[in-house]
Amino acid sequence: MSYYIEDLQSDLSAEYRKTLTEADIVLFAGLSGDNNPMHIDEEFAATTRFGGRIAHGMLSASLISTVIGTRLPGPGAIYMGQNLKFLKPVKIGDTVTALVTVIEVNQEKQRVRLLTECWVKGEKVIDGDALVWVPRRPV
Repeated sequence: MSYYIEDLQSDLSAEYRKTLTEADIVLFAGLSGDNNPMHIDEEFAATTRFGGRIAHGMLSASLISTVIGTRLPGPGAIYMGQNLKFLKPVKIGDTVTALVTVIEVNQEKQRVRLLTECWVKGEKVIDGDALVWVPRRPV
């Protein structure tokens, strides 16, 4: 679904859910160049406070971009800014739910402020907010 700025109102929300796999971690490491052993080396990661490998924080956060670009507001929306707080680690096999909720709409500037969260098993793992430009309805 795609929304125009005229369609948006506070508390409107959308989500995207994905189970992170071994392939996702390896592909993200390759794409991003982030080969931190926390993500790709089980032997190393087992010696850390997490007791094993964890997903890249930005991989989970990228699911927020999926919601913004495909669901709310959807195609045509342009990211202007994103604040993130990583609260808990995400492990391979976890299902991450990215939830985006409208918190403020500025019709004049065509901007929307969004609450951006990621959840795993009922626990918030990422908290943040985003500013997005949204197109007007064509005349």
